[in-house]
Amino acid sequence: MSDFGTLNWSIVLAYIVGNLVLGYFLSKRVQTADHYYLGRRTTPWWAIGISVVATYFGALTFLGGPAWSYTEGFSVIFIHINYPIAIFVVVTVFLPFFFKSGCASIFDYLERRFGLTSRTVMSGVFLFGNIAYSGIMLYTTALVLEFITGIPVIDAILIVAVVAVTYTMLGGIAAVIWTDVIQSAILFVGAVITVVLLIGALPESLPVTLDALKAQGKTNPFEYSLDPSKVGTIWTGVIAMSIYHVVVYGVNQMMVQRTLAAKTLGDAKKAYISMGYVAFLAYILFFGLGVLFYAYYDGQTFENENLILLNFVASVGVPGLMGIITAAIVAAAMSSLDSSLNSMATVTTLDFYEKFAKKDGTPEHYLKASRWFTLFWAVLMVVPAIAFTKTGGSVLEVLSKVGSFFVGAKLAMFGLGFFSKHASERGLLIGVAAGFLSLAYVEYYHDVAWPWYCALGGAVSTAVAWVASVLLDGFKTEYSEYTVQGQKALFAREGREEKEDGWYVLAGKVDRASYWLLGYFVLCVIGLGVLQAII
Repeated sequence: MSDFGTLNWSIVLAYIVGNLVLGYFLSKRVQTADHYYLGRRTTPWWAIGISVVATYFGALTFLGGPAWSYTEGFSVIFIHINYPIAIFVVVTVFLPFFFKSGCASIFDYLERRFGLTSRTVMSGVFLFGNIAYSGIMLYTTALVLEFITGIPVIDAILIVAVVAVTYTMLGGIAAVIWTDVIQSAILFVGAVITVVLLIGALPESLPVTLDALKAQGKTNPFEYSLDPSKVGTIWTGVIAMSIYHVVVYGVNQMMVQRTLAAKTLGDAKKAYISMGYVAFLAYILFFGLGVLFYAYYDGQTFENENLILLNFVASVGVPGLMGIITAAIVAAAMSSLDSSLNSMATVTTLDFYEKFAKKDGTPEHYLKASRWFTLFWAVLMVVPAIAFTKTGGSVLEVLSKVGSFFVGAKLAMFGLGFFSKHASERGLLIGVAAGFLSLAYVEYYHDVAWPWYCALGGAVSTAVAWVASVLLDGFKTEYSEYTVQGQKALFAREGREEKEDGWYVLAGKVDRASYWLLGYFVLCVIGLGVLQAII
């Protein structure tokens, strides 16, 4: 694919220049650190919702989704059927606490609830996990660009990093959100064009192809195996991954920060609820592609399944299509990298620099610091990305698993914060350490699929933290005001209204729109059953 061509290069360059220009114009609206973190809180909810979706759909999803279902079949869809359940929990419990705090860092809640040490520890965990994640994303995107265009992988790493950090430094969270909207459109167009071309290129008609795939078990979404080492089962999807996605969307600074840029808590909830509806449909598109590719290539084995989509696009030879797909891949990577950079700069400034180095700075000073920290993290994420060029793929898998070790710790810390009367900071820190050690034991001595790590680590961390809290600090007589029960008592004591603009601002109260999410989840399960029956 070395002959990329003028038309394809023009499409990719137009996309890159468009991002930079948008970042420049949005920079004129950024005058304080709060503008950099929260974008004046004027961003419409629908743009925030698209941005949340785009952040989770990286280049790994665009290429890795079809590759996964190519080898495993359509049963992997259950890993992503749980979004309505996860979003239901997040908008009901998590968002009210974070939005009302007025702070762009979600770890501010931990300081209010437990103490500064808890905030600092979990902020550090977030930064550690995110720099590894960003390096992986940057490296894999560069590999794809090298495969498509012939650009050396290290040059590709530097190009992608420079573009992402430039518009993010200029426009802050507003640039992140609005470029994500554009990136989502490009990603969607690229995926739909690929689907249409693939259906037209199938050796047999679509109905005949689906019948053949069904006979081979490739279209069956229902895998009932109780084997804990299997990833794509209904049990991992409905139970393990529901818990996992509650953490990913509930206590992930990258995700939550953009909802804090909404005008109201109601708008923040609408943004997340829209994610609950859209994500599952998007994964049907990507996983459906993989199943159809299995029919197109007659199940042949590839050295690297992640390149199946690119091989197909190159083979059809439609002018400009490879440029669109390349732009879509870069867009998918940018939507994750810009979010990562902005959130890491926010956490570094608010949770470390402002707390320990410069407590009396002006808003303008913190804005300048945030931009420098954005550049710092961009430079730093290039280091692991380049290091990965000299290693095998197993390192990426190990890093992904190490990152999943901390998901249970976050679940325990915030879960006990929201619901426990007796949890204390000292007990929590012991529980987090115990959860991490338990997962290390599982990883080395048992064959358990990674989606269960959150549930296992969270259960151990929660149990140990609660017991340690009681032993070290005793039973509490009252709920903290930063628990769900404490909030109910506070609202009743002060006579506050539970709703604003028709949406609950009291944590733990379920909005009518959230109940519809649960109905949508049931419809998704029924729909998969109907789809399996009629194919």
